[in-house]
Amino acid sequence: MTLAASSHGFLSPTGVEIAFLLVGLVTFGAAVVTVTTRQLVHAALWLVVALGGLAVEYLLLTAEFIAWVQVLIYVGAVVVLILFGLMLTRAPIGRSPDADSANRWAALTVAVASAAALVWVVADAFRTTWIDLDGPAAGSTAVTGASLFQNWVLPFEALSVLLLAALVGAIVLSRKAKSARAGEASRDGASPSGASPSPSGASRSGTSETGGAR
Repeated sequence: MTLAASSHGFLSPTGVEIAFLLVGLVTFGAAVVTVTTRQLVHAALWLVVALGGLAVEYLLLTAEFIAWVQVLIYVGAVVVLILFGLMLTRAPIGRSPDADSANRWAALTVAVASAAALVWVVADAFRTTWIDLDGPAAGSTAVTGASLFQNWVLPFEALSVLLLAALVGAIVLSRKAKSARAGEASRDGASPSGASPSPSGASRSGTSETGGAR
């Protein structure tokens, strides 16, 4: 345990710890609204708030490289692709009853169980680890970048496939919807045979009636 850990306890938090807690509460609230709202556009915007809150948390933990990666990849790329997908697929802007599901309680149970397991694993793994917030940055760009591009190059490049797959999927869905609308328009415009008399038949009947009147 370092000097920073022994100088104060849980009953005397520092300003950084208080800010970490407040930002965490905002991030948690934004995440809850993201999965509970019935408006797709609002869900995407609240997702921006949740991911931005995580970036702030990384900055407070002196992991500056991970924080800017969070902003560039998730906030600046994934959310933009989600919005483009909503626009290309002509998703409804207002409330969408179809966005609700009858499996919400099962999903809530799985989410709570996953969160509890994740908190337990992280707390057990880093129970005796303390970060000296007043010392040099432990997650600086130089240290993290060297580790990333030396040992984790392949997973880092594999993440770019996610962006390409999202864009291709949005284009495919939009083309299917466009072809379906074109087919419905063509069926509505075609009149059944014999439904309406032809103009030539109407003129002939009018001529015969006129001749008969004469």
